[in-house]
Amino acid sequence: MNENSSVLDRKGASAFLHLADSTDPIACRSFGAATSTTGEVVFNTGMVGYPESLSDPSYRGQILVLTYPLIGNYGVPDSSVVDSHGLPLYFESSKIHVAGLVVSSYSWEHSHWAAKKSLSEWLTEHGIVGVYGVDTRSLTKKIREAGAVLGAITIGSTMPQDLKFEDPNKRNLVAEVSTKSMIVYGESNTPTVLAYDCGMKHNIVRYLVDVHKVKMVVVPYDYCS
Repeated sequence: MNENSSVLDRKGASAFLHLADSTDPIACRSFGAATSTTGEVVFNTGMVGYPESLSDPSYRGQILVLTYPLIGNYGVPDSSVVDSHGLPLYFESSKIHVAGLVVSSYSWEHSHWAAKKSLSEWLTEHGIVGVYGVDTRSLTKKIREAGAVLGAITIGSTMPQDLKFEDPNKRNLVAEVSTKSMIVYGESNTPTVLAYDCGMKHNIVRYLVDVHKVKMVVVPYDYCS
């Protein structure tokens, strides 16, 4: 690979962000997995914390728009680092739950003492597409005024002829994110709390078990004793 092609690769492939209520797609460039996706377009205004947001089960099936203008500059921490409960310390679950990621400016270079990989590498590992070059603040204003809208991200410089928007709310998202078996945290604590996992974040477990010292029994959403 010569130097020119390397620079071109760092720009990312051509892509489009489509909104179901608009006939004008938004031209952008991709990072992460080179795959198309659909979902409900929502936003997050946090200045930091994209590893936590992307691994938050409550974003399952959604295309997440981050309003902070620079994303990726501190990379992604090591998922093998766990807390006293065996849960990934820097994440809200063990996987990425968003259907896609939309940012204004993506930093191809990252620097942080805890960084293990780049955001692009992490997305690629999980098969999730990300795009940059979008006016995310303008898009957020639109969502705030009109509400969440269905959207799609397509890779390539040409428009697909059979574009379809999938509504994730028609799926059983709770079943997709819920634990498949009973898990007990804080075995020696008291009292005991039974928690139905309908998309529980790891920090909820940490807060109840470590701060309130409860024995937490986490069960699937459809659990029956």
